Amino acid sequence: MRLILNGRERETPELATVADLAQWLMLPGFGSAVELNGEVVRKASYGTTELRDHDRLEVVRLVGGG
Repeated sequence: MRLILNGRERETPELATVADLAQWLMLPGFGSAVELNGEVVRKASYGTTELRDHDRLEVVRLVGGG
């Protein structure tokens, strides 16, 4: 599967949903956000939001500091 991830085309394993992507990327359960084709995906919808070849995703991880 080919996805545009944070502006770069990436070859990924077959990922059916945003939940699969989050697991593949090892995203933490909090402090991250996913945008799919310009729309923010709610965490509650990760398991039902399907991915297709050439989808555009932006993945953001919050970083704390002091």
